Amino acid sequence: MTPDKLVAKYPRLWHMAHDGSWPSIVEHGLRCTSSLLDLYRVEGEARVALERRHRPVSVPIRRPGLPGAVVRDQIPMSDNALVKCLDDGLTPADWYAILNGRVFFWPTRARLSTLLNADTYRNDPQTVLTIDTRSLVDAYADKIQLSPINSGSTIMNPARRGKLTFAHIADFPLEDKRKRPRSDPPVAEVVVPDRVTSMTDHVLTVHRMRGDTILQEIWRNPRASADDGP
Repeated sequence: MTPDKLVAKYPRLWHMAHDGSWPSIVEHGLRCTSSLLDLYRVEGEARVALERRHRPVSVPIRRPGLPGAVVRDQIPMSDNALVKCLDDGLTPADWYAILNGRVFFWPTRARLSTLLNADTYRNDPQTVLTIDTRSLVDAYADKIQLSPINSGSTIMNPARRGKLTFAHIADFPLEDKRKRPRSDPPVAEVVVPDRVTSMTDHVLTVHRMRGDTILQEIWRNPRASADDGP
């Protein structure tokens, strides 16, 4: 895969954030869980529980002077299922830490819709960001990683995963290039380690949604097209 191929195949990306989080994202960037815990100074056992253990529910975190944030649940995963599909000697705690160190984007509207309509989220408003892939790639090409699987789910026949699941753009998919098929496999996730800053440079639209229904357009970049959105 090359950056230009990634942009051509997936010109837009989507991220589902907690309802009401857009002002904080503008101010502090779009942060992975670990980076959020840094910002909110969550330490000790509370941090271990959020960073290296399964989260059966979403957890609000707070710190004086900050607006508050929510660390999403990990309902689609379980320790028992992870033990059966992890490679490279990784433990479930290792995998949770790997995921918590990354910001995730969906490369298709279909994958976004699946998350919006999941049992856990379908009845609650969500904030959905539509991202300009070209802008994100230009800023983070050396950091962006791609995954061929939904790395945060172990529901139904979970794909194997390990240290090679996330590959830099030029290395995707991570395999012997002599055996690489003529066309790259579909990208399931686009991720950026740690955080994405200056979000208004990359976001085209922000919408408040419930399931597939748009409740409100929160923000629109002047360079967004009429078709940009969830």
